[in-house]
Amino acid sequence: MRKPTVLALVVGLVAAVAAIGIMPRAPRLGGQSTGDAALAADVRAAVPDPEGHRGLAVAVLKNGLVRTAGLGDRDPAGRPVEPGTPFEIGSITKAMTGMLLARQVATNAVRPDEPVGALLPALTGPARGITLAELASHRSGLPRLGVTSVGDVVDTWWANVTGGNPYAGRDARRLVDAAGRAEPGDGRGEVRYSNLGMALLGQALATRAGTSYPELLDRELLRPLGMTSTVVATDADALPPGHAEGSTAGGRPAAPWVADGYAPAGVGPWSTAGDLARLLGATLAGSAPGADAATPRFTEDDRNRVGYGWFTTRYGDREIVWHNGGTGGFRTYLGFERATGRGVVVLGNTDKGVEPIALRLLGVPARDADGDGPPLPVWITAGLAVVLTFLGGLSLLGAVRRAPDRLTLAPAVAWAALYLGLGHGLGNWSVVPGWLWTLGVGLSAAGTVLAAYRWRGLPPLAGAPPWRRLASAAFSALLAVLAVMIIARP
Repeated sequence: MRKPTVLALVVGLVAAVAAIGIMPRAPRLGGQSTGDAALAADVRAAVPDPEGHRGLAVAVLKNGLVRTAGLGDRDPAGRPVEPGTPFEIGSITKAMTGMLLARQVATNAVRPDEPVGALLPALTGPARGITLAELASHRSGLPRLGVTSVGDVVDTWWANVTGGNPYAGRDARRLVDAAGRAEPGDGRGEVRYSNLGMALLGQALATRAGTSYPELLDRELLRPLGMTSTVVATDADALPPGHAEGSTAGGRPAAPWVADGYAPAGVGPWSTAGDLARLLGATLAGSAPGADAATPRFTEDDRNRVGYGWFTTRYGDREIVWHNGGTGGFRTYLGFERATGRGVVVLGNTDKGVEPIALRLLGVPARDADGDGPPLPVWITAGLAVVLTFLGGLSLLGAVRRAPDRLTLAPAVAWAALYLGLGHGLGNWSVVPGWLWTLGVGLSAAGTVLAAYRWRGLPPLAGAPPWRRLASAAFSALLAVLAVMIIARP
């Protein structure tokens, strides 16, 4: 075996071992517990796999008695989750927006069949004719999001890649403008989930009431129920003190989602397990303002029905009324069963779903609670981890064999390192074992050694016309800058 090959193998092995110290490690539900110790033990028993969770705040309601507990860590520093720790609740807010509609209907402030255009004079286009009930039940035919330009698409993509806020700058005016450009599709009348539609409903109700959505929610629902720990943060400076910090299941930090336009759909609200248990208890008892919103009115399929913002799903002979929520770094769930009077709230500070935990706590059999396994996006990001980890090293080894000049070899070395950084940051390491990344480090290190040997015998520039080669190198450099920005974004 030639000397360069032996040296490359040795360096690769050493690099792989050294990389163990910085290999990606997914969050894992910590051992700390606060609040009701027995409940904390029940929750741990209900967690199918602690990998990918960091912390959980849980409330269980039974026979009018509420028990709460915190498990694990609220941030990477290891500070414990407490029952009163605020979590970003995401689309759970949609259930509250539905309750605001039911409340306004009960006081004759609006009608369910009233067109949204009658409440929002600034709204133009075909969406004006959509009724409030259609918006509240996801039967409006509106798209999931209001995207009005290529810039919106790019902003959303960039935020999803870097863990940022995809709703940044989307205020109520932009929301109404997006709705005005959208056309209800052929699916109008069918249940098709729409953040745009629910956000439009909340803003319309607030406009009719002559106030803002956060103020309307506080006045009509939060204060009457004593939900003093629930807030709507319309900017990053308004986050509640002591809040949990969100991340992906692979460990990448995720920025809070804030934007007042989409607040009624779940962008900006924070709450605690105890506050949401108050909401559940009063809704179950029928005493909450707008509690009738949880009554199923429309059929989605043979298992699912929808009310105003609330879903009802059948598991065997049981019916659970519920809503969940998901933002960049949080997953949440609240639900109850009328027949047994049981309710549950589960809040998690990673993007790993908490539905199986909640359903098990409600007594749904594990075979039904666990569903069909991780959703497709989880497997996509898991595959991304493997591909990015090995792509740079394999490409570098190919370049070592075929590169005609140094201008080809240098970017291959740089991209070997950049791909490792992208794989570390973007991959879902709660599904893929982190030690695979160290193998990728070893492969790239071995390729770099071989590239250094090859470098000495190559000309600076050869082959295709110089302008074409330089243009290709410049484009590669621009992509490298983008990759560095993605890696560096916390």
